[in-house]
Amino acid sequence: MRNKKFATTLVSLLMVSVLAACGGGNNSNNSSASPSDAPSSSAATEPSASASASASEEVEQGTPDMDFDLGGRTIKVVSWWDMAPQERNPDEIAKKQNLAELEKKHNFKMEFVNIDYGEYQEKVTASLLAGEPIGDIVRLGRNYAIPALVQQDLLWPVDEYTKNANAFDQDATYKWGQYNGRGYLFSEARENLAQGIFYNRTLMNQLGIKSLQEYVNEDSWNWDTFIQVAKDANKDTNNDGKLDTWGLANPGLMDQALYSNGAALTVGDKQTLDDPKTVEALNFVSRIATEKVARPTEGGDWTEAGQFYRQGNTLMYTGAMWEIGGLKTDMKDYDIGFVPFPKGPSADTYHSLEGAYQALSIPKAVKDPDKLLYIWEKYNDIDSIYDYQGQAGYEQNLSTEEDINNAKLSAAGLLVLEHFTYPKFPYWELNGDLINGESVSTVIEKYKTPAQAAIDEVYKK
Repeated sequence: MRNKKFATTLVSLLMVSVLAACGGGNNSNNSSASPSDAPSSSAATEPSASASASASEEVEQGTPDMDFDLGGRTIKVVSWWDMAPQERNPDEIAKKQNLAELEKKHNFKMEFVNIDYGEYQEKVTASLLAGEPIGDIVRLGRNYAIPALVQQDLLWPVDEYTKNANAFDQDATYKWGQYNGRGYLFSEARENLAQGIFYNRTLMNQLGIKSLQEYVNEDSWNWDTFIQVAKDANKDTNNDGKLDTWGLANPGLMDQALYSNGAALTVGDKQTLDDPKTVEALNFVSRIATEKVARPTEGGDWTEAGQFYRQGNTLMYTGAMWEIGGLKTDMKDYDIGFVPFPKGPSADTYHSLEGAYQALSIPKAVKDPDKLLYIWEKYNDIDSIYDYQGQAGYEQNLSTEEDINNAKLSAAGLLVLEHFTYPKFPYWELNGDLINGESVSTVIEKYKTPAQAAIDEVYKK
């Protein structure tokens, strides 16, 4: 476990490394990370540098060691997957050793509880409302935790205790976990949150299409070149009058359009359908539909796009990094590449998305939140052997150094969209109208009022 002060020079180096990592410039086929899939060691991004860290200041990198006895208490950590420490790589082994030392020193036992995702939200929220939380450290979806649970004073603010950037993803607390100036969520890392485009390099070469990586290298990977590539891959290769290869597996790209343009349907407690960036994104969604860019649906469910891609005759699939293991298993005869989702006209860098962001919290009925966060910090505060978080997984699952750099670029620009915070937000209706060819201006006027009403309902206006 670490307890160090890093002076100005190291802070400066940290900031430079983060800038370097950021360099370069849920729809019916949802590519957001499935919340029911457990994060693995296969993909994670660098934690953000704390916005409060100034190059001119010394930064306390770790809470000073504390001495306390929890009297044999069991600390329950609840999630929808098993978060028990693993031993898949040296970093995980170091964390597991940290936890064993902490349990002995502070006289407690940490128990990891796994609840099925299908019943998770209902069980957890019911326990919080009853004042009998199901765990001491509980994973929550941001979309139902903030503002609803915070408004009811059911969660402890944690921002006093999560300033160690080596143990806590600073954005989790100080950006995405915020409500009225306090942070209520925390996370040690961003797991599997890189989103972008998986592409079939084997098919690309067979069709003689320009490498997608060249567009990235030229800084010309944008919505226009993306659409052109998809159209170029829509081919009748056997001259029977029917397309037998396609450029794009996903017909619905609402969230991708939003995040790749730095846009959103909501900001705070306001709908933003007529914001210029959002209008650009809605026009892109409409263009994909009206120009028949994507492979036509065959009436399948949300997994259809992934099934299409696995057939090996579709060039691009917009997906999340947690899917790479399954794609490689199912497509052993194909070389799979990865590029960021192309930049929208208002974006100056690549982005990734988490449409259903989740992180950890401490219920208000739980005692000693400061001690629990101290334990979580010391558990996760290690001297990593890797150059960046998730390095082992990226190198294992991605074929080239360029693919790895693309994943890092995507994840470094992670955005969280909040429209699913509002149960009655007309997302699917709006998206469906665009896909069915209704004009963007008509859709905006049709849904502005119900969108705002859905937000007001949650914010109790």
